[in-house]
Amino acid sequence: MTSYDAIVVGGGHNGLVAATLLAKAGRKVIVLEAADAIGGAARTEAFAPGFRVSALAHVLNRLHPDVVRDLDLARHGLSLDAGDMPTVALAEDGEALVMHGAYGERLAGASAAEAEAWSGLRAQLFRYAGILKPFLARRPPDLAGLSMGETASLAKAGLALRRLGREDMRDFLRMLLMNVTDVLDEHLEDRRLRGLIAFDAVLGSHLGPRSPTSLLGLYYRLAGEIGGRPGAQALPKGGMGAVTAAIAAAATAAGVIIRTGAIVARIGVDRGRATGVTLADGEEIGAATVVSGINPRTTFLELVGTRAVDTGFVRKLGNIRMKGDAAKLHLALDRLPAFRGVPADALKGRLVIAPSDEHVERAFNPSKYGAFSPEPVMEITIPSLSDPSLAPAGAHVLSAVVQYAPYQLKEGWEAGRPKLQAAILARLEAHAPGIGRSVLHSELLTPADIERRYRMPGGHWHHGELQADQMLMSRPVAGWSGYDTPVDGLFLCGAGSHPGGGVSGAPGLNAARTILARRG
Repeated sequence: MTSYDAIVVGGGHNGLVAATLLAKAGRKVIVLEAADAIGGAARTEAFAPGFRVSALAHVLNRLHPDVVRDLDLARHGLSLDAGDMPTVALAEDGEALVMHGAYGERLAGASAAEAEAWSGLRAQLFRYAGILKPFLARRPPDLAGLSMGETASLAKAGLALRRLGREDMRDFLRMLLMNVTDVLDEHLEDRRLRGLIAFDAVLGSHLGPRSPTSLLGLYYRLAGEIGGRPGAQALPKGGMGAVTAAIAAAATAAGVIIRTGAIVARIGVDRGRATGVTLADGEEIGAATVVSGINPRTTFLELVGTRAVDTGFVRKLGNIRMKGDAAKLHLALDRLPAFRGVPADALKGRLVIAPSDEHVERAFNPSKYGAFSPEPVMEITIPSLSDPSLAPAGAHVLSAVVQYAPYQLKEGWEAGRPKLQAAILARLEAHAPGIGRSVLHSELLTPADIERRYRMPGGHWHHGELQADQMLMSRPVAGWSGYDTPVDGLFLCGAGSHPGGGVSGAPGLNAARTILARRG
């Protein structure tokens, strides 16, 4: 039996980050990826002859700066333009509103009064996201036994909160668990801007703008940064797979062995301790440390087995909410679409169809009952404008994340898929007349498709809802938020662990640091 110091199960970006940092610290590490390619949800794939697209995640807005620095990703081929990638809020009357800079440093298309109101709210949101940011960037504190370092971190957070001043501190605490619509009611009037902010707050979650705690989703987004600029975003050249490729190159340079097509059938446990893994073909690989970058529920209920852990932990895992509510649409187009009211240079950014926060709420309502809205809301990119290699000459790729698409569609996805695609194309046609005639090929991934293709239970790309009771000290479950698990030597490093999903590398970074600190 071959042995390593550490086995990483899953070759997604978090697993690769953890493996690289362990190898750089002198560990002998192997990564086992079940698919034929690394990257998980962060990879670039062909969906039609000559057309490639970021498979699921398609906008980069929270890659952790320590990951970029510690893995020296620039040296390994990562090129990011964290410049002025605009966000366009499309409107039904064709008068688009454009955010420029790092999440709306400047607005175009809004009244002077609305731009001033947004400037004040934006500054406030970034201040408050800054209070939460340190908690998202490190291992969550163990409230049952705070270390000196954790105590110091909490003290710093408390000091930062006091430095806000009495009024801001009061508002921070008041707004922490508010819904985003109530906040918008206090500050903004422009329906387009309200729709955009509401959409961003609930993107990827089973929440509507009026759902309690929905503002937390916006804080989570604004706590990210690109190139040292909070709120900045980028479309990586080569798609999201270019990010994974750079991390994999860093891993290989550090000595990590990466195997694809290696399906882990079982994680071995002896007397409460991880001993290694057994592959589907019967091959056994030993290690004192096993790090899982896949879903926590899959890790324990399928690979470890319920007999190795107590029933309370199993019950908590079974209660994690992770039914996806977003679909992904890819279109191969024979020409560049023309969106009404959108300047040509803004097409290189992010286009959002969410005409108002009320519209986002109405789109959410059917998903509570296993249906989708006939007028879905969505985030659109045309990545081939920035990277022509993604499509043949003169042609283009359109990529859209669509809310809301319930995992358990009442009529079933076989019957519902063409209806949802027709609804999406109708919305696109309303804003880009003639786009339907330019479609050469399409691919619609429902949450059920995402579950099958990317081995994500529930088709949820965060591996569990990012809501107040499933974040920080309660992620993945209360009592086990520090990357370690009830099985000694078995750790978690994927999106299902703290701080959550998105292409950040933070779970892998924090998990590796935890392992190295505990094992000297």
